[in-house]
Amino acid sequence: MHDKQVALVTGGNRGIGNELVKQLALNGFKVILTSRDLEKGQIAAQKLRELDLDVSFVEMDVTNQESIHQAAVTIKEEYGRLDVLINNAGVYLDENKKLLTMDPSILEKTMATNFFGVYNCLQSFLPLMEKRGYGRIINISSEYGAMSEMAERGVGAYKLSKFALNGLTQLVAAEIKGDIKINAADPGWVSSDMGGPSAPRTPKQAAKSILWLATLGPEGPSGGFFRDGKRIDW
Repeated sequence: MHDKQVALVTGGNRGIGNELVKQLALNGFKVILTSRDLEKGQIAAQKLRELDLDVSFVEMDVTNQESIHQAAVTIKEEYGRLDVLINNAGVYLDENKKLLTMDPSILEKTMATNFFGVYNCLQSFLPLMEKRGYGRIINISSEYGAMSEMAERGVGAYKLSKFALNGLTQLVAAEIKGDIKINAADPGWVSSDMGGPSAPRTPKQAAKSILWLATLGPEGPSGGFFRDGKRIDW
């Protein structure tokens, strides 16, 4: 099928996700950029192709199970493999409201993307990795998902979604077999649509701090939580 390793990045049309697509392609991967917005995704992929990078686009909404399933079918048919999956798509919908008095739909929408979106991607894409006995999965988490953060009020929906994502990372690491690694990464506070203009880190800095997890050797960690290459507390 393809000699090149194939990587997929969810929410790859902007911010950290777009930089991850670019850096993977610069490092010799065939990269599939996914986005729920067809037009934005196509434009983002085209811009990277104009830089002579091996990037293709697949429309995928991580809040829609059928959309994820269809994307997995497409990738299986076109490439026959998936070596790296970066679950980057996420939302930050919190306003400064208490968890129990906010509109419950904020928590539901946050969990739908940040937790169930990842869960459903794992269900759909892991079989492609298991078929070859190889895979590297990176879940983009946040320091807000750390247990210690639960003792502080504020951004409760986002915190809970990343806390649950961290738990999912550990549980899946305990279940998978073969040379398949899954880890969570905290990119830090990044200047993007989500992080805002005053954030101190660029998407490029964030991408570099994450991408080493995409090329781990067979002795590399699995089920860990990392920032800038260092293991951090759950």
